Amino acid sequence: MSSSTSTRRDARRNHERLLVEARRLFAERGIDAPLDELANRAGVGAGTVYRHFPNREALLLELYDSALVMFRDMQPEILEADTAWQAIERYIERLAGWIAETPYLAALLHRVGEIYPDHQPALAMEPLLNELVDRAKAEGSLRADVTGVDLSVLANMLGSVGQFGGGYLPHWHRQLTIVLDGLRARPELTPLPGEAPSFAEFHELQHGRGTAE
Repeated sequence: MSSSTSTRRDARRNHERLLVEARRLFAERGIDAPLDELANRAGVGAGTVYRHFPNREALLLELYDSALVMFRDMQPEILEADTAWQAIERYIERLAGWIAETPYLAALLHRVGEIYPDHQPALAMEPLLNELVDRAKAEGSLRADVTGVDLSVLANMLGSVGQFGGGYLPHWHRQLTIVLDGLRARPELTPLPGEAPSFAEFHELQHGRGTAE
């Protein structure tokens, strides 16, 4: 193995270690936690942190993008469910669980929205949501007045239990069951008031770039 190959491999390992420790650090102390602490946790020098991430904003952007990649990796499991209703269940459970385990996510979305307003890869999720909703309605399992944005909002609401700390995570499936029962198609439902925002409007609000009417 050449020295250059070994150096690149070490650099990749350091990069991944920094991302792993950044997620842990920000989960504990928020996205403004000292980067010197990140260096200590990753077992590298401060200079190594700044070689990989020249500033905090670059680190936050990579965490944001890697979070979307992790979510996209869940999509085959969601879409390969035996029924459309099971796909809805998986989507809400996986997304809510991920948000609950990432308590700094809301702050990350807002910060990236402020710094990089034209960086909007999350909009690519809209077709998946539309497909889930259309399939479940055609199957007759999802109430007819629910939209894909409703599913995302509910997942975010469930995921907010992460603010209570890891001790609550074993219990949030109680609320998940209540939410899923509320989404099921059945007679004598109370019609949902008003209209859900579009996916683009929800994306803007989620990233701190809009104000609810």
